[in-house]
Amino acid sequence: MSDLSSNKIFGAGLATALIIAGLAIGTPMLFKKTPPAKPGYAVAVVEEAGGAAAADVDSPPDWGTVLPTADVAAGEAKTSACKACHMLDASGANNIGPGLYGVVGRKPGSHAGFAYSAGMTAFSGKQPVWDYQHLYEFLKSPGAYIDGTKMTYQGLKSPQDRINLIAYLHTLGSNLPVPPPSPKAAAAPAAAPSAPTTITAKIDVGFGNTLFVRGDGPGLSWNKGVALTCAEEAAWTISLTNAVRPVVFKFLLNDETWSRGEDYTVAPGGSAEVAPTF
Repeated sequence: MSDLSSNKIFGAGLATALIIAGLAIGTPMLFKKTPPAKPGYAVAVVEEAGGAAAADVDSPPDWGTVLPTADVAAGEAKTSACKACHMLDASGANNIGPGLYGVVGRKPGSHAGFAYSAGMTAFSGKQPVWDYQHLYEFLKSPGAYIDGTKMTYQGLKSPQDRINLIAYLHTLGSNLPVPPPSPKAAAAPAAAPSAPTTITAKIDVGFGNTLFVRGDGPGLSWNKGVALTCAEEAAWTISLTNAVRPVVFKFLLNDETWSRGEDYTVAPGGSAEVAPTF
């Protein structure tokens, strides 16, 4: 082979090596990878302020006192979450979860045709009946109360919400008697009447229209509105008696059209003057 041919081969090999090296160096520069600020698979977990100290502290209700005065309509409204998995009609049909008709007073884990979890079956062996107190504690956090339950619902934290829900479930074919009030509760002196809680809405609703309010408070429910009184031009008011906790409310025009924005809140015995918009 001549020197010229050898030089050509050597030069071609050198050029190829230089091209490969150039691609290896230049390609990352052209297509620079920038790692995402947050990985796509990361799941943020927000811890509640205060940790365990922030959890509700429940005192066992006196069922003979709280059930007769519970807001059954408000309890029925809370079943909207239940209906995603349970049937509540008298047929007792199962869905994702067991039928709930007659659940108050029924033995846990005993509804025909439903395959219960091992956790609920074990609980059934220790607890003969779904009484008011066990339902009350279970509904606060099903997964925490019965380890291994299939029920993934996070629960109702509000004691009054649970009392109202249990009062409504009691109307669905339950034969569990309501106990009499405890002697302590019966002997307790009557609390002094609290000042009325006043709600005033500053709005002109137009001729022939009426302003209504719905909410959580004495005489209120989220299912049906209560008409306010037109005290003066563009001012509607209502007074609620015996409020013992903050009243949450929202307005409706002719009990049909909701006002815009978030719910309003007023302290018991306080007054709130708001200007709703529609």
